[in-house]
Amino acid sequence: MTSAQVDQHRDGNEAVRAEGSEGEGYQRGLGARQIQMIAIGGAIGTGLFLGAGKGISKAGPSLILAYAIAGLVIFFIMRALGELLMYRPVSGSFSEYAREFIGPFAGFVTGWTYWLFWVVTGITEVTAAAAYMTYWWDIPQWVSALVFTVILYGANLISVKLFGELEFWFSMVKVTAIIGMILICAGILTIGFSDAGDTASVSHLWSDGGFFPHGVGNTLMTLQMVMFAFLAVELVGVTAGESKDPKTVLPKAINTVPWRIAVFYVGALIMILSVVPWTNFHAGSSPFVVAFEKMGLPAGAGIVNFVVLTAALSSCNSGMYSTGRMLRDLALNNQGPKFFTKLTSSGTPLVGTTFSAALMLVGVWINYQWPGKAFDYVVSFATISGMWAWIVILLCQIRYRAKADRGELPRSEFRTPGAPFTSWFALAFIGMVIVMMGIDKDARVSLYCAPLWALILGVAYLVLKRRNPEAAAFRKR
Repeated sequence: MTSAQVDQHRDGNEAVRAEGSEGEGYQRGLGARQIQMIAIGGAIGTGLFLGAGKGISKAGPSLILAYAIAGLVIFFIMRALGELLMYRPVSGSFSEYAREFIGPFAGFVTGWTYWLFWVVTGITEVTAAAAYMTYWWDIPQWVSALVFTVILYGANLISVKLFGELEFWFSMVKVTAIIGMILICAGILTIGFSDAGDTASVSHLWSDGGFFPHGVGNTLMTLQMVMFAFLAVELVGVTAGESKDPKTVLPKAINTVPWRIAVFYVGALIMILSVVPWTNFHAGSSPFVVAFEKMGLPAGAGIVNFVVLTAALSSCNSGMYSTGRMLRDLALNNQGPKFFTKLTSSGTPLVGTTFSAALMLVGVWINYQWPGKAFDYVVSFATISGMWAWIVILLCQIRYRAKADRGELPRSEFRTPGAPFTSWFALAFIGMVIVMMGIDKDARVSLYCAPLWALILGVAYLVLKRRNPEAAAFRKR
């Protein structure tokens, strides 16, 4: 490509950026405040508030190191996504980049897989939210699930701004809870108040069997649980087409990943495990609830129940948002039914969001009627499908960087540090986690559905390609 051609490509790329969401029919309704909180909230969920108890019992204080290492990998993934977003900020970014840098089939697989990930996640989260409500009131779970789904569905259809506002406050609750816990623990360590004041000490991190009480091997096995806790952190990429100023807002949001993980995961666990010895935690219990109880604050159980309810609703809200955008992106590229392209007057994908919300309600009913192994297998598939998006992001960034370095494409204004080595490192790390999932009998179920889903998508793509050859053609939007 000559320098003139590169300039022409760059000018066209700038035109796409300037045109922004209007080129896709969306409206730029997400401001900096909302994008920042969506980025923060995506990294904080039930994996920390509830799931960390199992990790602590399995690895002890070394779980802190596992979160730190995994957090570094997540930062590399997010920087890779940021580089692609600054090159071309579009809604449905993962599947769009997969089409451009890997091929139309990769875009097809990525779009439908990420859509399924959020549908399944939405089903589990709205069901969980309904279960959390029974802590305070004796309400049938299906009633709560129906009410939550209808409210979130309505909010997503009204405007993207309302979605962003809901997500802002959902994230605010989670952030406030963690910061509050850190401050309380800091007060106990320095001043010594509460029932845990006499025994609280940073030495708990190494004195109760050492930093690796069950060995390095068990710590490595917790990496799969740790990575699962970070699923949905990439959601900020889906918002690219509806951000008011993506070139400014998205890099700032992505660059906050290190301190978010340092404070909300590493910092929170250091404080909790310094106040309460790790031997007090076990699988199935929230470390926050246990910590509150040991501090002599019995109201902690109710507080944490409210927080995990918020986390579940936040995840379901994100699912409503992303599924509609993914289906519309697939339809715009002839890889999904054309009726998914329909938008409301406020620029939200009407049919795609409605279809996904309906499936979430059906899933809640199925879960109520047949809460057996079959549903567990489907739910567990969400983990591996979520990581597929990370793999695609990294592969696309590697290919994009190679083309940009050769002068075939304009360089992104937000380059990944250390690439391509950091991207290859992140891919290797994800590969190691998948291998560990295969070794661990409890996590192995996550891999069972993947080949079947791949076969379904492969057959569907062949049929689609035969009926509509344009489905196998990439057109840059």
